[in-house]
Amino acid sequence: MSSPSKRREMDVMKLMMSDYTVETINDGLNEFNVEFHGPKESLYEGGVWKIRVELPDAYPYKSPSIGFVNKIYHPNVDELSGSVCLDVINQSWSPMFDLLNVFEVFLPQLLLYPNPSDPLNGDAASLMMKDRKQYDQKVKEYCDRYAKKELLTNSTAEVDSDEDISDEESGSSDDEIAGHADP
Repeated sequence: MSSPSKRREMDVMKLMMSDYTVETINDGLNEFNVEFHGPKESLYEGGVWKIRVELPDAYPYKSPSIGFVNKIYHPNVDELSGSVCLDVINQSWSPMFDLLNVFEVFLPQLLLYPNPSDPLNGDAASLMMKDRKQYDQKVKEYCDRYAKKELLTNSTAEVDSDEDISDEESGSSDDEIAGHADP
């Protein structure tokens, strides 16, 4: 079983050494948050989200669990839980993929090309199909209200090292992800 754990370490380290801000949870490599910026030339450009990643014990043979911590208006993202409906992550995952693929390819593609025919957010899917202009406006509204770097900084300002996490901050992040049980 050392192979999957070495792969986990390697993938998390690759993500940390890239341009992404990674905040580990509970001093381990199984759960962490990643700062994700909306793709250029999309409705989500300028938005910044905290993405919760949970790696199962069988990673990379089993897909990571991915969810938005702060709100996003998108047909394939559950508005309450933040969980992502993404075929590559949920059904077609392969050990050939790594965490960088998730943040450099899969999530940007999801935001650039929403699929209203397979929704987790029925309201967003319906609005997208019926009134694209109003849908676009609501996406931008959510970006302005919930996806600003300043909002993330408030909850992660002291997270430069594991010792800096106060009980107050870690308690609030647990509240934000209620309903996400460990596998």
